Amino acid sequence: MQKKAVVLLSGGLDSITVLALAKKQGYVCYALSFDYGQRHNAELQAAKRIAAEYGVIDHKIIHIGLNDIGGSALTDEHIAVPSSLQPGIPVTYVPARNTIFLSFALGWAEVLNSRDIFIGVNAIDYSGYPDCRPEFIKAFQSLAELATKVGVEGGHFLIHSPLIEMSKADIIRVGSELGVDYSQTVSCYSADKFGNACGVCDACRLRKAGFELAGIEDPTRYQKNKKRVAQIRNIIIIVNLCWVVSSAGRAPHF
Repeated sequence: MQKKAVVLLSGGLDSITVLALAKKQGYVCYALSFDYGQRHNAELQAAKRIAAEYGVIDHKIIHIGLNDIGGSALTDEHIAVPSSLQPGIPVTYVPARNTIFLSFALGWAEVLNSRDIFIGVNAIDYSGYPDCRPEFIKAFQSLAELATKVGVEGGHFLIHSPLIEMSKADIIRVGSELGVDYSQTVSCYSADKFGNACGVCDACRLRKAGFELAGIEDPTRYQKNKKRVAQIRNIIIIVNLCWVVSSAGRAPHF
């Protein structure tokens, strides 16, 4: 009998890699995506294309209004997406998001008589996001044993997080070996309606660095105007540095 798996599919780099890994392991895959009021909803169009290409049995898009709650730069238009690294938990953290996503995946898995759920959390994520940590995955799996008919009757669910100890470069290398086409994916927090990336948000910088470290060409489509803004910002920083150094009576060194 073929094994069934529910795969959380955002439309981003990590989730397509997880889907490819699940398929390689022989799972019949059911994809689950969420329209939760995120500003970067171009990722949902990417998820649809990916689900079709990988021949998932069913692809559900669940609509939940996390933007009604807010509290994140991804769901509240009044909170800006940062263009530089910030200490602590980033403002792009969405309260309870992975708890909610995994709860829906758990419910669907039980209905499908599946015992396997795949999620693309990884080492880069859990450095800043509480619900991407190994401890969270372990805790949710324990919850699944207690909160479901399957668990009460002695069955077991397995939450697969195959990327949990990988860097972004590691993930890209693994996916490339599996033939993943990363040009289809959308990672940017400020992607336009066509899925073109801003090039300056945390997600864009981590993605770009991942391709560079992996030694693989970055297929990401960038917004030309945002790329120009980033270039101008760098020029301003250099000019200001020159002014500060010259004001101190020292010649700048680069």
